[in-house]
Amino acid sequence: MPNIPLAERLRPRTIDEYIGQEHLVGKNGVFRKFFETGNVPSFILWGPPGVGKTTLAKIVATQLERPFFTLSAVTSGVKDVREVIESARKQRFFDQKAPLLFIDEIHRFNKSQQDSLLGAVEQGVVTLVGATTENPSFEVISPLLSRCQVYILRPMEDAQLQRLLDRAIATDPELRERGINVRETEALFRFSGGDARKLLNILDILLAANEGRLTITDRLVTDCLQQNIALYDKNGEQHYDVISAFIKSVRGSDPNAAIYYLARMLAGGEEPRFIARRLVILASEDIGLANPNALLLANACFDTVHKIGMPEARIPLAEATIYLATSPKSNSAYMAINKALSFVEHDTTNRPVPLHLRNAPTKLMDQAGYGKGYKYAHDYGGFADLEFMPETLVGRRFYEPNAQNPAEAIFLVETGFHHVGQAGLELLTSGDPPTSASQRAGITGVSHR
Repeated sequence: MPNIPLAERLRPRTIDEYIGQEHLVGKNGVFRKFFETGNVPSFILWGPPGVGKTTLAKIVATQLERPFFTLSAVTSGVKDVREVIESARKQRFFDQKAPLLFIDEIHRFNKSQQDSLLGAVEQGVVTLVGATTENPSFEVISPLLSRCQVYILRPMEDAQLQRLLDRAIATDPELRERGINVRETEALFRFSGGDARKLLNILDILLAANEGRLTITDRLVTDCLQQNIALYDKNGEQHYDVISAFIKSVRGSDPNAAIYYLARMLAGGEEPRFIARRLVILASEDIGLANPNALLLANACFDTVHKIGMPEARIPLAEATIYLATSPKSNSAYMAINKALSFVEHDTTNRPVPLHLRNAPTKLMDQAGYGKGYKYAHDYGGFADLEFMPETLVGRRFYEPNAQNPAEAIFLVETGFHHVGQAGLELLTSGDPPTSASQRAGITGVSHR
């Protein structure tokens, strides 16, 4: 019994033992409806590690008394998929409900492997249950995704981790025997990161590293995990810390640090497509309008990584990483959409669109003044003297051009959006980026026309 990991010993067997995901398994949750009706569609569970995806799938099969077949996308191929589907087909009798086919890490299945599932899912030979830590919109082919419901699982909150901890101490024979006293939980929950499995694995580490009665403190947890870091995070290699360092190195224009963290992720087994997606986001969020070509290159990298896989994928990933790290930076588009969304989400006023901007497809609308006074911008050098905002928002600004970005600063000059000093104007028209504090000082944003 002690040789079985604590996470497996405490795996819930019924929905009432399941902790977390109240939006799915609570009183009015969709999974409760499954148990009431006995009807389960094919579905995909999307969420971070250790939040109960596999456990939930097993509970569905157990409570509905369905045959349960399991495949791992890491080790299974098309042949394995077809064998399981054929086995499921042979086990069905008369009106018996379809068996559940659970595929862990379904995002690792390539297109041909996912294609091999389509017929069985469509014909109802199996009810597909997929589990993934990656966005299914990117990783699951459209024909399969359209036949599945997607349910999002959330990281566990501290209160839920506390319930799990209390249950473990109260019900597990080995933990009861050790007489565990939990004095502090901050480090325990912080290192767990909303991952129930990781919390229980940490308890296993603490038990193995200490003899006799155990008093858990923040200091003990921190010291113990630092000494056992490989065991603690052997699959993720400090996943979130390293990806955070990678992103911040690119944003901070340090290509050497960015390449170093890229190498750590690849050597640690990180999914290359995950890194490629982060580069696409970086190109939009942090390089933005300072170098629009960055998004094209990052997207090309994303497509290439999908097509060629590792180990060759390391090359376009390195190319894109260095390109983004050495590109000029502007987050003006990112800030603009965030500011506009925040305003719109909290704005309770139904602000009418100005009449001159409205379309007038009917005579009645034309007579009502729709479109009257509209000026076609191209007839006015690209900038028509019109107000485009709703009347009650005249003067409201969401987009703040980055004056240090030549492309955006030229917009400032041509529109009179800001005052630009003479030194700044000379610099901007030269096409060279500002390289010193004095040059940057020549480009100012002090007034709106």
